[in-house]
Parts: sequence; C-alpha cells; structure tokens
Amino acid sequence: MARTTHRGACPLDCPDTCTWQLTVEDGRAVEIRGDADHPFTQGVLCGKVNRYLDAVNGPDRLTQPMIRVGPKGAGPIAFRPASWEEAIGRVAAGLTASIDRHGPESILPFYFAGTMGDVQGYSMGQRLFAHLGASQLRTTICTAAANAALQSLYGGMVGFEPESIVEARLIVLWGANLLSTHLHLWPFVQEARRRGAHVVAIDPLRTDTAGRSDTHIAPLPGTDGALALGLMRHVVDAGAADREWLDAHVDGWPEFEQRLAEWPVERAAAECGLDPAVLRDLGDRIATTRPTAIKVGLGLQRHAGAGQAVRAICALPLVTGDFRYPGGGALCMTSGHFPNPAAPVMRPVDLPQPPAREINMSRLAAVLTGEADPPAREINMSRLAAVLTGEADPPVTSLVVFDTNPAATVPDQTRLRTGLLRADLFTTVLEQRWTDTCDYADVVLPATMQPEHLDLVSSYGHHYTTLNLPATTPPGDALPNTEIFRRIAAALGLHHPRLRDSDEEIVRQVLAGGPVTFEELAERTYARTTGVAVGSAPFAKGGFPTANGRARLHQPALAEQGVDPLVGYTPPAERHGDGLVLIAAAGRFFLNSTFGSLPWHEKKMGPPRIHLHPDDAAARGLADGDEVRVHNTNGAFDAAVQVDDAARPGVAFTFKAYWAKRSPGGNTVNAVTAVRDADLGGAPTFHDTRIELSPR
Repeated sequence: MARTTHRGACPLDCPDTCTWQLTVEDGRAVEIRGDADHPFTQGVLCGKVNRYLDAVNGPDRLTQPMIRVGPKGAGPIAFRPASWEEAIGRVAAGLTASIDRHGPESILPFYFAGTMGDVQGYSMGQRLFAHLGASQLRTTICTAAANAALQSLYGGMVGFEPESIVEARLIVLWGANLLSTHLHLWPFVQEARRRGAHVVAIDPLRTDTAGRSDTHIAPLPGTDGALALGLMRHVVDAGAADREWLDAHVDGWPEFEQRLAEWPVERAAAECGLDPAVLRDLGDRIATTRPTAIKVGLGLQRHAGAGQAVRAICALPLVTGDFRYPGGGALCMTSGHFPNPAAPVMRPVDLPQPPAREINMSRLAAVLTGEADPPAREINMSRLAAVLTGEADPPVTSLVVFDTNPAATVPDQTRLRTGLLRADLFTTVLEQRWTDTCDYADVVLPATMQPEHLDLVSSYGHHYTTLNLPATTPPGDALPNTEIFRRIAAALGLHHPRLRDSDEEIVRQVLAGGPVTFEELAERTYARTTGVAVGSAPFAKGGFPTANGRARLHQPALAEQGVDPLVGYTPPAERHGDGLVLIAAAGRFFLNSTFGSLPWHEKKMGPPRIHLHPDDAAARGLADGDEVRVHNTNGAFDAAVQVDDAARPGVAFTFKAYWAKRSPGGNTVNAVTAVRDADLGGAPTFHDTRIELSPR
C-alpha cells in the first residue's frame, strides 16, 4: 500500500494549535504524530490528540444525513437516514417557517470552538445567518470576561511573547494548569527553570502543574483579584514600583496607587483565605525579580468578579515595569497579535446584513424557555406584553448548532433540556458523531473532521498560523461545514457571491495583505504571522493597542457597563453561603466535549467523581468510593466520592466535559451551574457555585 505523509493543524480549542503529521494509506489516516520541526509543537502531541484518529476512524462517525421520525430526546432510534437533498430541503423549510411566523430573528445559530479554524469554524455559517438577519450569537462561554478585561487594560488580547518566557527569572502560573490545558508551554517553563527561574502556581487546586512547581499558593476560588491587589500593594511598599515606566506608558497610575492604599497584605490575605506571610513571600519575589512573567489561565475568569480579576492580575507587570524585558509581563492570550480576520471572513463588507438582536450563548437555557436578552434595537410596541412577561421577542423557533454540543456544555442543563424538547423548536445539528445535542435535533447533518477538509488555524497561545490541507477521504456522505451552509443558502434562494466562496477563496481572503500567501503556506504548512519576534519585548516602550499606545489602569468607558473604571476587586457571587464551593476543572484526557464518547479517553478519565478534602468528607460521613448526589437549587448530578487533599477544605471539584447521556443519572456538572453574568463580557460563572452532597 502507498503511504504518504501530510502536515496539518490540530483544530481543537487549545492555545497550543499543534502542527501534526499524518501518515495516510489509501485515503485513510493510520498514524498521527507531532511535527518535530514546529517551534512550539516540537514533535509532541498531548494525550488527547495522540488518539485523535480514534475519533476520525471511529465506528460512531456520522456518515449520512438523519431526519427525526420519533420523539425528541429518544436518541438515534428516533431518526431515519435521508439524502442530502431531502435533509437540506427539510432544513430550508424549517428556517423558512420560522421567518414566515416570527421574522429572521427567530433563528439562532449556536456555535463555538469545536473547530477553531477560520474556514470551518468562523466563515460560511456566520455569513449565511448574518445575511438572513438571524439573531446574532454573543460568544461568551469561554473567554468573554478575559477578552473584555484585556481590551480595557491593554487594548487587546496581547502580552509577552510566549517562547521568550525562557528569559524570565520568576514565572507565575496564575490559574494555568499547563500540563492539562497548555502542554507545549511547559518545556519553555522548564528551560527557564534550568536557567534559574522560580516557578509559582496560583490555583485553588493542587493540579499536576501546581504539584510540579516550586511554590503552590491556593487562594479561595474567585479571590484572585484581591490577591493581585495585595501583591501590588506589597510591591509599592517595598519601593519596587517602576514609576518611570508607569509615567511614560500607563494611564491612571495616580488613582490606582490610591486604591492600593486600601489593600494592605493583611486585608488581601484574609479575603483569599491565606496566611499574610504567603503574600509577603511572593510579593518579595515579585518586587526583586526581573523579569517576572505571569501566565494567566482561563479558569479563573469563571466567577462573578472575573473581569476585575484579570484586570488586576495583568496590572501587576505594569506596576513592576516587567514589560521592559523579553520574557517579562503578563500573557493570557496571543489572539490580539494576529491580524483580525473577522471582517473579511465572518462579515464581508459587500454582503448585506440586516441589523439583528444579540443573544448571550451562556443564557441558551433561559432563551429557549421564554427569556431572551433585550433586543439590540427598539422594542416593537405590539410585542410589549411579551417583553414585560419575560418572553423572547421574537421567540427562538429555529436553532442551528455547529461546532459545539450545548446539551453537555451549557449552564443550567435541566432547563436547557426542557427548552430543547419544545415541540415548536426546529433544531438542526451539524456533527461528526451522535452527541447529546443530536438527541434533540430534527435534522442531523454529517460533518467532516480535520484531516478531510481545508482550514486555516491560528493560535491564542503562540504566534504561528497553520494551513490544513485535506489528506483523507471523508466517510460516507460527510461534508465540510462550509459546503453544508452553501447548500442551505442555495435551498433558501440566497445566491450572493460571498455565500458561494470556496474554502480556498476564504483562506485567501483571510491572508490578503498579510505576511504570507496561500502558496507559501501550502508549501511550508505554517508561518509566523505576527510582527512579534521571539526574544523581543513588544511593549518595552509602550505601544499597546490603545488609542494613545498607553495601558489603562482607569478606563472610563467601563462606567457605562456598571463596572468600576479603576482596576479593583469584585468578590464571588457565592462568597458566603452553605455547602461547598464547586470547581469544574479541565481534565487531562477530555477537551470540552470533543472526546467524551471515545472509549480510550473515557477509560483514562474514569467515571465522574467529586473530590472532597478529608475534613469535608468526614463532616458528611462520606468515604472514598461512596456514591452521592451533588445538588443545589439548580439541579443535581451523580458522582463517586474521591477523598484527597488536592483542594482546600470548603472546596470540592470535579472534571468537566462528560456527556450527559453517558453519565450516571443522565446529568453532568452543568446541571448545578447557575446562570449569571460575570462583571465583564457577559461571561458565565461556572466556578461560582455552591453545592451539597447526599448519599445515593
């Protein structure tokens, strides 16, 4: 058999965006490995993606369109196979019926990061629904709070150059479990360590990363902002604030210095549940060590005070002047260093797009059961009664789901299931395998996977863009997302040229005017597409992407959102209350819900467990292995107790990304997560949850 090798890009929701090499025999991928030449991948794939071909070649791949003939929620037995012509016709009829009854805003496209590609993830579907005038999705579920915080502070999602972290002499991994969620940064951290760096992990849990760091600090969940303020106060008291750099490159320093006067170490330590000596020790290190690099994870922004927490943490290197030095400063995401492809890809300027309301994706359960965010336009007076009684205006009667599995991943799972079961809701799902969400669909359309289609993938953790060329044959009748949406557009009678662009044309539109061409990427697969060089200090002389190039400790525009314009602290919503604080952490072998049905990954993760500190287990008469119901007023899920001291007393944790249908009791941790917004970005508050446990 002929064996060929093809480079491609991992499409998953991970900052590492690895370049891989596929070995293909007769149109089938038979081996996958990391690209040894890629500066960030360095020949290594994570434990999840090492078994990616289990998903690509799995017997559970969807290979033909399916149309529901039985009750919603019953699973595949309620569906029959269909031709593409029949299935697309059914989708077009469902969307048209919604438009005829309630207008185009009754259609809601629901998508996220099942693929991070500019083509398959963020192009044709968004174009189609924008052109229709469908409700716009506010994609809040992951990075919205951090994004808003970084926009307010730095002017964008920017920070130090990640490979340059080897130059740092103090590395603070703040809520960043690299070994599970950012594996390929860890070798750079280890290199810095070999050069003498001290590594500190700040995390309420003793994660794998925390266990391998030099120091682990475990604040109470949701108190990261207070910790950052206390550390900055200690730096100021130590005379280590870089006033020259602050004066030259930061707005709002005088006002912020006054705020720090309100945050002595003792107050911050009490808020965080820490010994003041812990803050003083880390404060001394920060005050005396240049450069210090702070890598900010995303889990810490799942609290009510998420935006202010990210602002405060990322303000710390402004106070110390660490951006002067290669490897110094703070970094949450690198996305702001890339040219923004949103305009040419998602919303081409020559494609007519009627104004439409915006709906927060984190509130899908509420939207589908009669509540919606306020319309992004004047309220129709004839619908005033509906608005005043909390109904959507108009109701969402068509849902089109792609690149996500909301039945497993969205908060308020019990109410969401009620919404998905609505008889008047027409749901279309584009999928690669039969997920929880497919059970509630009216039409399921089989989508290709990464080795089978063209895509372009940038990163939010490094500075390389990778072209993914199709290398294998799709199973059965599976089609790329882009082709599915082109067919839906044609069936709706929409023929604008931007709805017919080929995948290659879309890639060329993204790359237009950039530093690399399609032909160059086709030849060498990946390229550095930002102007930030390895070993550089991109903000040594300011130049932040704000109007005046200065960072902003005070951002007046935030007052319009009801947020303190000055960097500060918002405590967790469930700071006080009965029960245990619950964290739903990322596991080593699941990634969102992508691998939740694969046997090898399920075996590595094991069944759902609730981890309790020995003190909390003893207080409830629970022992290792006991079966319990984890519950609060929102709902409940079932799990087995695991007693360990990975979390401090008063804090419990479990792992996210299990599928509901494959979990005991039919629920996941999202059955207990409340629906509320963080202080910035409309972000959800998955970790701002209290629970109690009862024996089963």
